[in-house]
Amino acid sequence: MSESVFAGRHAIVTGGAQGIGAAIAKRLRAGGARVSVWDLDGSPKVDVSVPASIEKAVAGIDRIDILVNNAGIAGVNKPTVDYPVEEWERVLRVNLTSQFLCCRAVAPRMVAAGYGRIVNIASIAGKEGNPNAVAYSASKAGVIALTKSLGKELAQTGVLVNCVTPAAAKTAIFEQMSESHIEYMRSKIPMGRFVEVDEIAALVCWLASGDCSFSTGGVFDISGGRATY
Repeated sequence: MSESVFAGRHAIVTGGAQGIGAAIAKRLRAGGARVSVWDLDGSPKVDVSVPASIEKAVAGIDRIDILVNNAGIAGVNKPTVDYPVEEWERVLRVNLTSQFLCCRAVAPRMVAAGYGRIVNIASIAGKEGNPNAVAYSASKAGVIALTKSLGKELAQTGVLVNCVTPAAAKTAIFEQMSESHIEYMRSKIPMGRFVEVDEIAALVCWLASGDCSFSTGGVFDISGGRATY
């Protein structure tokens, strides 16, 4: 990637302290961007599931050109009929409501500037629905719908909104999953392997760049052949 592709741009990456988010932040910086990481493990600490925390973080930033909504959790692996209501609400709050809150806080700044790129991290589970992962699957399906709705709303403002639907990547989120669920996910990928975080980062950074100019409300597959639509 050119060292100047993001020169002068300021990016926010949620959940950027590790895993996919860290790989995205690293690639954005390599392209010349100034990157703010919003994470519970970051400094400053930002809880993207809490409106007041987001509002405080936004207030301290002079400009926002790029928002990557990456923060997320897997939740427990249980059949739908046994899925705890509290866990359902927790997963939806972190995975979906946080993206809505961040978009709601940041989009007006981008519209006022006449330029912006929002990239939401969804999942192949949001297209297909993984068994024993109802909250995760539903939350990621919601991210896809959020992306399509906001993309249409902002289509003529200079602000583009897209999402990516990765297959599973080996990150710390695997620690939240059962071994049987991890093997199920791998078995569904025709390429026979998990996606690398740097592969996801490369796609995200194209969507976050000026080279992406006629795609909005789009859903970009990076699933090793698993996605069928």
